[in-house]
Amino acid sequence: MALEIRQQLKLSQQLVMTPQLQQAIKLLQLSRMELMDVVRSELEENPVLEEGQDAAEEKTPAEEAHDAEVAAEQAQEGVKEVEGDRDGMSDIDWKTYLESYSLGGSTADSYEDDEDRPSYENLLTRKPTLSDHLHWQLNLSRLENQDRAIAMEIIGNVDDDGYLQASVDELAGQTGCDPERIARVLAVVQDFDPPGVASRNLQECLLKQVEQLGMSDELVGIILRDHLDELENRRYQVIARNLQVPLEEVFGVAKFISALDPRPGSQYGQEDVHYIIPDIFVYKVSDEYVVVLNDEGLPNLRINSFYRNALSGSAQLDEKAGEYIQEKLRGALWLIKSIHQRQRTIYRVTKSIVKFQRDFFDRGVDHLKPLVLRDVAEDIEMHESTVSRVTTNKYVQTPQGLFELKYFFNSGISTTEGDSVASESVKSKIKEIIAAENPRKPYSDQKIVEILHGQGIDIARRTVTKYREMLGVGSSTQRKRLF
Repeated sequence: MALEIRQQLKLSQQLVMTPQLQQAIKLLQLSRMELMDVVRSELEENPVLEEGQDAAEEKTPAEEAHDAEVAAEQAQEGVKEVEGDRDGMSDIDWKTYLESYSLGGSTADSYEDDEDRPSYENLLTRKPTLSDHLHWQLNLSRLENQDRAIAMEIIGNVDDDGYLQASVDELAGQTGCDPERIARVLAVVQDFDPPGVASRNLQECLLKQVEQLGMSDELVGIILRDHLDELENRRYQVIARNLQVPLEEVFGVAKFISALDPRPGSQYGQEDVHYIIPDIFVYKVSDEYVVVLNDEGLPNLRINSFYRNALSGSAQLDEKAGEYIQEKLRGALWLIKSIHQRQRTIYRVTKSIVKFQRDFFDRGVDHLKPLVLRDVAEDIEMHESTVSRVTTNKYVQTPQGLFELKYFFNSGISTTEGDSVASESVKSKIKEIIAAENPRKPYSDQKIVEILHGQGIDIARRTVTKYREMLGVGSSTQRKRLF
């Protein structure tokens, strides 16, 4: 059979991910802050795109021209020639003037009383970090020359929790000094504030705090040095038997140790508070819930009138300039369209969620229903992937509080009556059960299963364990408190 090459026409359909479609999908899954960054970047790069005024504040070109003429006339009338009078210089009380003069730009008499004066803490650009606090103490210490360089190396290896992340041998290799000298300088740094800073492990951290209190030779110091493992596992009777002391004294020491700071550097953390701005609001008006998009802070994008007029034929453009403006115009129009489509999709998804979770909005988390992405996707006639992108990193302000849109999608847990309850509702019930338990006799996971079964929820013990760990709650042994 001979082989031959020939051409054949064939019609077929296929999905092509154009750059515009990729941009639209990307905008769907962006958070509010990320979207604002993208818009700002586009405003800087695309000259055709500009930020317009709000519809209520927008003025016509005639009104803007009239306002400009009025402003020019008022400026012209307000300009007067200033004539110098050198003889009047002798009438100035220069002594009083210089006394009240401040190089900082504000005078001492600029505030009527101390209540109007802003606090100096509010004038700081940032709060001091742990490293700043340690360097400040280093400058006040008697360490000099090579010892100061070693101390700076030690401070540089202290993490945010206050622990030293390098061994003495590693510091000796970095500085070129002998380990004995490193250990001597480390002991000086460990005496800095906060107590326990620059420790290499939890035991050393707690011992340093006890040492600064002058209690290293007492029972608390002995337990920390020799019986820390028993203390962590709450084997108080073993400690009392080994040390030949009453059990009540061991309880008292354990209570004292629990009040020490295991993370001495946490109070100097530089974590900034990030406030969540909701993308959408849900208000209750009479017996209905109203969904309102939050457009505050989002720029009102529009096409620049200069480039729009240039393309309309009012100005002569060469071929390259016309192609450049056309390309930027298409990008600007697609961005505006994609943002509007994103807002409409968020609105429709939220409306559908309100319809499915009406009991939650009326009565709280205990009445949250099981819901999956397919339910909302079929309701608004969209694909599940679109709903997933829309609900990622989007927040809604409701009468029950601020929630991520993903919060309303939960798997179902069967009840004894044959119905199902949302997993978030079960987590809330587990949290309430643990909060109401006796700290001396905390509930085991099996006991929580029995309590939930009495409330009509059929759940396995391993599921309770998984939900408890997701809530950040320890086991019954870890929650047990004897004092």
